[in-house]
Amino acid sequence: PAEKMMVINKKEHFYSLDKTEIRRPPVLQIQVWDNDLFSLDDYLGSVEFNLCNMPPPAKSAKKCCQEQFGDPTTGREPKKEYVSLFESKRLRGWWPMRDIAQDGEVLHSGKAELELEILSVNEAEEKPAGEARDDPNTNPVLDPPNRPETSFLWFTSPWKTFKHIIWKHWKWYIIGALVIIVVGLLVALFIYAAPVCVQSGLLTFG
Repeated sequence: PAEKMMVINKKEHFYSLDKTEIRRPPVLQIQVWDNDLFSLDDYLGSVEFNLCNMPPPAKSAKKCCQEQFGDPTTGREPKKEYVSLFESKRLRGWWPMRDIAQDGEVLHSGKAELELEILSVNEAEEKPAGEARDDPNTNPVLDPPNRPETSFLWFTSPWKTFKHIIWKHWKWYIIGALVIIVVGLLVALFIYAAPVCVQSGLLTFG
């Protein structure tokens, strides 16, 4: 609509008889957190869009930068003219993640690849999508995360820890230690068994 606002009809209280009409700007906020197992999750950054007036995405991660956003406090103009998702229907590309320091400075905290699409109720029913990578993993298809083999918790994967960390850096030391241990055991066995064999030979010869 011309007002560029979302219209939400809901009851203000459970005892309300009629619904109240609430108008709010179509703002989408995406936050990225580090999923820690034992400590509190760490906040990494966020990006916020007014879907009626948002910066277009960069085509690649290399071209993604803070200049995609304008800064009214400094008068900095955005790198490209803002677009409306309601007019474009679908946007895909890279946007910069931002964090606010204690002194108010905007910090660049990463880059996010996103695909945003506006659908009607009928279109959403025709193009189902599961949560995260749950079935149906379509619209869009989310591939498994491309993480390095060393991206794991060492205490939950002892074999991977040995393979990627210990064996990779200490392989020849471990092989040398095993060879020394085997040779030492053979020598000790020989020394232990030699007197018995010599005595048995003397008795047989006598």
